[in-house]
Amino acid sequence: MANIKSQIKRNRQNEKRRLRNRDFRGAARTAVKDARTSFESGEKTEASVMAAISALDIAAQKGAIHPRNAARRKGRLMKQLAAFGLQAKSAAAEPQAQVAEKKKAEAPAPQVKKPAKVEKESKPATEEKPKAKPAPKKTVEKKPAAKKTTAKK
Repeated sequence: MANIKSQIKRNRQNEKRRLRNRDFRGAARTAVKDARTSFESGEKTEASVMAAISALDIAAQKGAIHPRNAARRKGRLMKQLAAFGLQAKSAAAEPQAQVAEKKKAEAPAPQVKKPAKVEKESKPATEEKPKAKPAPKKTVEKKPAAKKTTAKK
């Protein structure tokens, strides 16, 4: 048990922070676990991954986990999602290709951008003035140290 007043207060603060951090870390862990189980079941995978990423971001922002730890976990989830997406696309590639072709046919033609206005040429600088050298620093002469006088007993 601490005897110092500031350390007693610091212990109270640490306990409050520990409880708050535990909530954020637990929420992130649960969200990541739900995302991983959604890969196995195949339902609402993308939504659960996005929820997990959000929970990891919040935990990192609040300081419950290190930002690089959150980034590493998010990277693993996104890598898994990309691999899952490729497997799902290969299974149903043919119907999706037909839908994509219809969307391209129905899409309006892209608008052509007008060329940007050409600004008038600025006057060329005639001659650049040479930069002045900075003034040398003034040195201050140091006074000799005062001699210590010893008192005789």
